[in-house]
Amino acid sequence: MATNPPVAARTAQNSYLPALALIAGWLIPGAGHFLLRKWIRGSLLFISILSMFLIGIALKGKIYSPNTAELLDILNFFGALGTGLLYFIARVFDIGAASVQVAVADYGTKFIVVAGLLNIISAVDAHSLANGRKHS
Repeated sequence: MATNPPVAARTAQNSYLPALALIAGWLIPGAGHFLLRKWIRGSLLFISILSMFLIGIALKGKIYSPNTAELLDILNFFGALGTGLLYFIARVFDIGAASVQVAVADYGTKFIVVAGLLNIISAVDAHSLANGRKHS
């Protein structure tokens, strides 16, 4: 006969889930939904965000660093930072650091920024699902 854990233990475990879903969802696209066992949604988000990021890199898009004073560069930095670990991996391997030299590179930069914004939206969605504010 299986027994359920005490109510206090279940509540403590569930209180960390929304924050964990938010942070995991930001770091790895779709991971917040994977934690919530939303396999299809998590997979679609992972594939979409990773594809957009890789297309942006293939188009020679720029990954902005935080040390600029121009408003559009700051906004592009926060958009790219939204891709989580993908941003940090690109910065470590110096991918996307070169100046834009071809016309399609601007489109590549937009792909990277939109991938980051979509990732932030998906992480917040996972947080809302974990909180119970949103139902599948």
